[in-house]
Amino acid sequence: MTILASTLDDLDLIFHFYDLAVAYQKTKFHKHWLPFDRKMIETEVIENRQFKIMEDDTVACVFAITYSDPHIWKERNADKAVYIHRIVTHPSFRGRNYVKHIVQWARRHVSENKLNYIRMDTWGDNDSLINYYVQCGFGFMGIIVPEPSDELPSHYSAITLSLFEIKVS
Repeated sequence: MTILASTLDDLDLIFHFYDLAVAYQKTKFHKHWLPFDRKMIETEVIENRQFKIMEDDTVACVFAITYSDPHIWKERNADKAVYIHRIVTHPSFRGRNYVKHIVQWARRHVSENKLNYIRMDTWGDNDSLINYYVQCGFGFMGIIVPEPSDELPSHYSAITLSLFEIKVS
C-alpha cells in the first residue's frame, strides 16, 4: 500500500470514486453527497491536496486535504491543522482500514509541516461512521451546524456535522 499525490490524469477516476461513494451512501444512510465542482477537484490536484492509496497498480482509495476549513471549524480554524475530506474506498478494497493508514500518513504530514492537528467531519447523525472515526484514534469534538457558504460543497447545506480531531505533539 502506497499513498501518492493524485494527478490531473486521475480526475475521471476520482469522480468515478465519488459516484461509487454516493451509490453506497444511498444504501447505508439517508443522506448522500451531491455532485462536486470539477474545478474545485482540479485545484486540489494542482495544489497537491488530492491523494490516492495504491494497492500495487490499482487505486484503492482517494481522499483530499486542506489547511483551512473556516466555515466548519470557525474560530478553531486559526489552529495549525490538516483537514481530511472525502475519503472514498473502492468497493473491492473495503474493510482494509484505510482511514487508519490515512491517519498514520497525516501524522507524518503534520510533523513535517509543523502543524498541530488532524481534523475531519462527517454528518452529525451518522453513528456508525462517528464510532469508526473514534476507533481510528480521533477525539469526538461535538456537533455543529456549518455556516451557509458558497465555498462549501452543496451537501453541507442545512445539516449538522460531527467534528473530530487528533492532536499531534
